[in-house]
Amino acid sequence: MVTEKIELIKEAIKARGSTIIAFSGGVDSATLAALAFEVLGKKALAVTINSPLFPRKQLEIAVETACEIGIEHKVLSFSQLSLPYFSVNTLNRCYFCKKALLETLMDFAEKAGYDVVLEGTNFSEIHGENRPGYMAVQEAGEKVFSPFVKFNVTKEEIREAAFELHLSAASRPSAACLATRIPYGQPITTESLQKLEKAEEFLFSLGFTQFRVRMHENLARIEVTQNELENALLKREKISRHLKSLGFDYVTLDLEGFRSGSMDEPYTLKKT
Repeated sequence: MVTEKIELIKEAIKARGSTIIAFSGGVDSATLAALAFEVLGKKALAVTINSPLFPRKQLEIAVETACEIGIEHKVLSFSQLSLPYFSVNTLNRCYFCKKALLETLMDFAEKAGYDVVLEGTNFSEIHGENRPGYMAVQEAGEKVFSPFVKFNVTKEEIREAAFELHLSAASRPSAACLATRIPYGQPITTESLQKLEKAEEFLFSLGFTQFRVRMHENLARIEVTQNELENALLKREKISRHLKSLGFDYVTLDLEGFRSGSMDEPYTLKKT
């Protein structure tokens, strides 16, 4: 089934002539870039938006992944903190962010002579958590194409395709922008983003694989996978000491463990 869908995607991409790919280096965008490069060659360009929300480590991964694929890669700088509706951190924060990013990519594509922007939203996402960002994709019309949504490709199927393409991203844990670590209503600032990035860099250096550091005012709530909870407890003093040195007053470990979209839970629970 996934092979059939991938062939349909390649045909659809090829029909669009030339494209840039919104490229984070994660499994979705890496798979999309690999498929576009396969059918379009030099007419496909991976573009990464470098912003305060994008950890430096993730930028390094994006560069390495583009080299692995062989696709030409360009990095554009953009700061969402200049968007007033974004920085105040409302429930539809992702809409304003995605809209601005897509406008940046569409403007670049037009000036550089590319026909369309590819972006990697998958079929699983639009039926899952709060996804106001996808509304911005829909509003862009034909200038932006989301193949995984068009052909109902789930996250699991994308990983399967990535394994078949021998991409290192196939087994890479899912990543999300740093703003997802901050609860709605709490302002997003350069200082808070830098603090979160440094905290997560430290956890990564300790060997943790899938985790988040969530910021509640000046309290750090750490989410790790269930099989790494014991390790987090063993290293609790080292973790607490380092995060407090970054400026956090309190450091906590979430007993429910890592889960994507946990900042949306207070709002989704109210609806049930």
